[in-house]
Amino acid sequence: MIIRLALRSLAVRPIRTAVLACGFGLGIAVMAALLGVGDVILEQARSPELSGGGDMLVLGAFGSIENAPFVLSTVRALAPTASPARRATVYLMTEGGSIPVIARGGVPSLEKSVGDREVKNVAAWVDAPADARWKHVDPGGVLRALDRFHAEPDVPEFAASWAEWLYFNGRTSDGRARFYLTFLVGPSTRFARSGQGPLRPGFRSAGVRLQLDRDGRTTNYSAPAEVDERTVLDKAPDLDIGGSSVRLDGQRYQIALRLPGATGELTLDPAPGRALPPAVLRGARGWLSGYVVPVLSGTLSGTLNVGGDSVRFENATGYHDHNWGFWRDVRWQWGQVSGADLSFIYGRVFPPADVAAADRIPGFLGILDERGLVGVATNVSIAEHRAAGDAAAAPPSIDVSARGSGLDLRLTFATDRSVRTALSMTGGATDFLQLGGTYRVEGRAAGRQINFTARGAAETFQPH
Repeated sequence: MIIRLALRSLAVRPIRTAVLACGFGLGIAVMAALLGVGDVILEQARSPELSGGGDMLVLGAFGSIENAPFVLSTVRALAPTASPARRATVYLMTEGGSIPVIARGGVPSLEKSVGDREVKNVAAWVDAPADARWKHVDPGGVLRALDRFHAEPDVPEFAASWAEWLYFNGRTSDGRARFYLTFLVGPSTRFARSGQGPLRPGFRSAGVRLQLDRDGRTTNYSAPAEVDERTVLDKAPDLDIGGSSVRLDGQRYQIALRLPGATGELTLDPAPGRALPPAVLRGARGWLSGYVVPVLSGTLSGTLNVGGDSVRFENATGYHDHNWGFWRDVRWQWGQVSGADLSFIYGRVFPPADVAAADRIPGFLGILDERGLVGVATNVSIAEHRAAGDAAAAPPSIDVSARGSGLDLRLTFATDRSVRTALSMTGGATDFLQLGGTYRVEGRAAGRQINFTARGAAETFQPH
């Protein structure tokens, strides 16, 4: 029947029938060709020669990531076979002038492991002793490199407001006690000691400050000191300020406090993968502000002794970050919270108006799990809510919304504790507020729905 209909159609409409037949034939031929190409691609993908092949370009949300071992350790958590490489321009000098040449450097054994055809059969190309650090990245070394201190830039206009500090916070498992601890190295003593005696070349003002919240009551302890700048740059994050100290032993931070009215010993062990790489914001005339989070979430243990009482932290939650830069007329918003297997951090820096436009510096939100960073957004809104007519009060709530690739989140923070401090390094125009409270985290990220409530922290600035 079908053959009879086809013959009659050919007799009545020969041209249309022929064109239609050719169209069907062409479609079938294209499909067959695509299936054949797909088989070839699939077969090549299974080839051992291509195992681990391909280039991966890693970029930071706020520019280049300066810590190469950190990048490599993070990439290897996703792809165990990885070979770092660097390209640069070198110049071949001849009698006729210079000839630019693009040069590429790598680690021979790692290049061969990913099947680089250019070098895999070159027996003479072998690793140098210094290449070992790229083959086996030491987690403790990565942590120490993240937490290094920075030489102050030669920018006299802002020099008096330079400061760099290690910041730690932690809370007991029942949430009744929380501490905020800062080891700060400030500007040269020529600024801090004006009119207070002879200068000490090469020394910087410094101090340790502990704020302890217990059952809604806040107490503060501090001690000023001076530190040798060269020692700080060579050894940090190992610091000695007055009688207090920080030591990084492998991947464990050991903190000893000897402050008037407060002593203690604390340890912080980072959760694997919970670190954010350094980010630096730059403005006009050499202004900058830097930030890194070596420990977004970790296990805190130890004891603080204050006023004859002991506050114990057993299997508690701890956090550590690190800031550096010029701070006069700077303010910021910041917060962090951790769920069962994800950690969240957000923030935004507001620089002086004459060095950068605040609306051109985005906020950020990062999400990390045990393997490292799993999501980041720079489309972030941080809204602080206050009672009408009380602009100087601590915000009773903060709403944070973030959207990015595969990420759509809302964090709602309810404040139940606040501490107000006047920070001289920012110029004194506003007060610094440290907030404790509860976060409600809802949305989608890391390929799943997220919905949990947990205690966390926030920071902001308010008028006097």
